[in-house]
Amino acid sequence: MSEPTRAADEATIRAFVLRFYEISRADPELGPLFEAAIKDWDHHVQVVSDFWSTALLGTKRYVGTAYAPHVGLPIEEHHFARWLMALDRAGKDVLPPELAERAMARARHMMVSMKAGLLPFKKPDGSRSSKP
Repeated sequence: MSEPTRAADEATIRAFVLRFYEISRADPELGPLFEAAIKDWDHHVQVVSDFWSTALLGTKRYVGTAYAPHVGLPIEEHHFARWLMALDRAGKDVLPPELAERAMARARHMMVSMKAGLLPFKKPDGSRSSKP
């Protein structure tokens, strides 16, 4: 891939991440979680942009696991659906359709994995929880 195309792709990934956080920070459930957890937004946006660059463009800029930074956050099952909706909206708003579809496939996979690790307990109604 040529450098100008790569730059355009990277700019699109960053725009996708920024749009996702614009939507999420306005959400009454997600916004407070993000505001409490993220202290350096510029750094965070770069890390998440690196993650999506790796996931969607194969750049290998992100090293590590997306799971570890989420351990210990007060995330509950209902947050995942809202997160997925915000990501879907951002993808449709910013990404080319093929990349938006790939982002959602990756997000759905991540959601299943994250729920299993972050919400290991079951409530009486069968929903998942971080608390016993």
